[in-house]
Amino acid sequence: MSDLPGWRQGDLPHAPAYNPSNLVRVIGPGAILLGLSLGAGDWLLGPAVAATYGPTLLWICTLSILFQAILNTEMARYTLATGEPIFTGFMRQRPGPAWWAGFYTLLHLAQVGWPGWALAGGAALAALLLGRVRRAEDGSIVVTLGAVLFLGAVAMAVLGRRVQRALEIAEWIMLAWMLVLLVVLGVVYVPGALWSMLAWSFLGRPVWEPGWLPVPAADRALDWALVTGFAAYSGAGGTVNAMLTYWLRDKGFGIAGTVGAHPTRAGGQTVLLQREGVIFPPNEANLAKWREWWRYLRADLSYLWTAACLIGMGLPVLLALDAVPRGTDMSGVGGAAVFARELSRRYGAMLWVPALLTALWIFVSTQIGIVESFARHVTQMLWRGGVRPAGAGIGWVYYPVLGLLDTMGGAAMTVAPPLTVILVGANVAALNFAVLSVHTVSLNRALLPDALRPPRWREAVVLLGGLGFAALVARVTVRLLLSV
Repeated sequence: MSDLPGWRQGDLPHAPAYNPSNLVRVIGPGAILLGLSLGAGDWLLGPAVAATYGPTLLWICTLSILFQAILNTEMARYTLATGEPIFTGFMRQRPGPAWWAGFYTLLHLAQVGWPGWALAGGAALAALLLGRVRRAEDGSIVVTLGAVLFLGAVAMAVLGRRVQRALEIAEWIMLAWMLVLLVVLGVVYVPGALWSMLAWSFLGRPVWEPGWLPVPAADRALDWALVTGFAAYSGAGGTVNAMLTYWLRDKGFGIAGTVGAHPTRAGGQTVLLQREGVIFPPNEANLAKWREWWRYLRADLSYLWTAACLIGMGLPVLLALDAVPRGTDMSGVGGAAVFARELSRRYGAMLWVPALLTALWIFVSTQIGIVESFARHVTQMLWRGGVRPAGAGIGWVYYPVLGLLDTMGGAAMTVAPPLTVILVGANVAALNFAVLSVHTVSLNRALLPDALRPPRWREAVVLLGGLGFAALVARVTVRLLLSV
């Protein structure tokens, strides 16, 4: 065990009665995670993979989302049982709280410190202002607009929850608009045969057809960085998934409703500094209530999130397969603008502006969510791990954390085009999946009572998924080393 205070003892509260109205009221962490999931993966990486390789790699998306859904519930298992985020659980293991807090802060920064979402938003905004796809001479405009959007996201994190709540509402409106737009275009213009091919491709295609292994187009080699990024960002991605457990705690899932936290102000932001966790005796009464909470968790993460991620990826890919000529280069700065251009050519010029506005909002809202989550949750992680100046207030942690992300993000924006910057973060996310998979299985087996531990098959799926991501990262690393 660690230097953190031991768990208090308590009984698990009852979950609300399981009915449609309570389901809408109780679930929410999965919806928040979904808002971060429907971003770069769906609007950039999915269409880029479809334009490059056709539908042959879509089964990777399905496997990734299913793996992430199970990993998410296994990380949430710890929070439901103890009221603590999964990162606090990690801190309860050797070598100790400060070490793990610093370790996961660096892993999270290495993943999200590449603000390709803001840069991609800058490219979409440049296309809107210029009325055309970006050219080579427009590079400085894209970087400047991307920097403005990134700094705007940082400012939103400082302004606090009132502004962020308004943005969340606007995000759901835009999400509904995006789904309506894509569904209408798909139903009206895309032939039924392509819908059928898309469905089979997500399922891996029948075993008698050569679609199970990633086969590149004949005229180009397989881009393993793109494939790995596509797999990682088919869902939320790496440590972003693990931050779900902070939202579960804030929402009061399971025993978390009895833990309590100290709201602390940092500028316009409220940071919750929690008390020590609570563990309940696994008697029959508590286990019955545990099963009640698990129904809500399954509905939130296994049904809502999984289905929405598949739909969110499938619809842009469907249109890319229909509208974007095979072999079109969508890997440059103007990937979203190229997609908008091809949609307007195929379905009508009036789609140019709506498609760009949709892409712009997806990228901006994702960037805002990433910045806000990083600053608030990393602050809580470091504070809980004891990584803070002696006697200092929360602002002495929150603002340096935000400044660290701002500094790294500002430097990263000048390195490469948006898709490349996003791919760096996405490949780090794949590495983080491998780390989180092993650590989550180890944590739950070491600290939770036998009755609350997952069945062996769930542990096996989590470990196999982590091994798959580790293999993808190893392949990318080998290719990079050979190219040096």
